[in-house]
Amino acid sequence: MSDGGYRTIHHAHHHFGWDNALEPVLRVGPGEVLELETVDSSGGQLTEGATAADVARLDFGKVNPVTGPVFVDGAEPGDALVVEVLDLAESGWGWTGIIPGFGLLAEDFTEPWLNVSRYDAGQVEFLPGVRLPTRPFPGTIGVALAEPGLHSVVPPRAQGGNLDVRDLTRGAKLYLPVAVPGALFSLGDTHAAQGDGEVCGTAVETAMKVRVRLDLVKGAGFTAPRYELPAAAATEPMPKGFYATTGVAPDLMAATKDAIRAMIDHLTREYGLDAPTAYALCSVAVNLRISEVVDMPNWVVSAVLPRHVFV
Repeated sequence: MSDGGYRTIHHAHHHFGWDNALEPVLRVGPGEVLELETVDSSGGQLTEGATAADVARLDFGKVNPVTGPVFVDGAEPGDALVVEVLDLAESGWGWTGIIPGFGLLAEDFTEPWLNVSRYDAGQVEFLPGVRLPTRPFPGTIGVALAEPGLHSVVPPRAQGGNLDVRDLTRGAKLYLPVAVPGALFSLGDTHAAQGDGEVCGTAVETAMKVRVRLDLVKGAGFTAPRYELPAAAATEPMPKGFYATTGVAPDLMAATKDAIRAMIDHLTREYGLDAPTAYALCSVAVNLRISEVVDMPNWVVSAVLPRHVFV
């Protein structure tokens, strides 16, 4: 029991995939508050002094650990598990990497790259003169699947998982479809900042302590995650406005790639960044928007850069 009156799950209690045969590390009732300590998405392989060479040596069998699982009394298939994010305690540093073979533009960026950032509750010092608002959230959050066996946490699923929804920050409520008795809830992959899309495949990856309240909606019948955010947490001022690039193509993925390539071009031309740094900055600061999906045969995706990240 912590001093705050809630129970804490230490980061040593983590696992590397959804498996409904895993023994729960804690059993809680609906409405109970608990704190989960997370390991960063490298599983602790990348330290504050790491370099790009360490990215190339990552053991992918040890990445994306999630803390848990937690058995929730009364949770049954067909219910929704309500996860209310109450607070996140940041560790003070995080990393952003380009991992060969991974990311939206994996064909363009084939060499490992790494940036280590310091941050506090207010901002992330991504680069000298480049600061991001700290907006912490768990990138991976979900419950066990109905299907037996071990399933990767990397692809998002109907039961949640690696959702990477940056709005699941303080004050958010996430509704997860329950597939097995007890739900078997876990979370991890905590981020200090991320753009919508996480285009290079990583955000500002960091360890955290996440305090949540778990509850149930009986018989919800949801088929995919849903979430809500109060007005105060949803507001993101852009005091300097924004700059946006677009991609126009008959395929949404192609349009997305074109929008990000155009933003990389803008960042290299206007701010003097090299291409890998610009790509990584897109992953942590640029927000993707689907701007048009009705005027066939072409669709429009926008990549939106808040200008205030440049100080």
